[in-house]
Amino acid sequence: MAALVYFRKVAETGRLVTYVFGEDPECLGRRLTVDKESRTSTVQDARVDHTFLKASRKLTVLYAERGAWPERGMSAS
Repeated sequence: MAALVYFRKVAETGRLVTYVFGEDPECLGRRLTVDKESRTSTVQDARVDHTFLKASRKLTVLYAERGAWPERGMSAS
């Protein structure tokens, strides 16, 4: 079974970057925030599940590759 997660940046400050994310690109109903210094993510609804972990990992990988936080993206496995 395939696992998909989509994300889109909604805010960025000097310290934090915030994304909405979810399994449906038309309904990104959850929110995660990344601390830029530590590169740790927290999820607003406190549900640390596969979808959150997948989005968080993909965001950190893309940042490491590009040197900038992506505006949007997705991860599939």
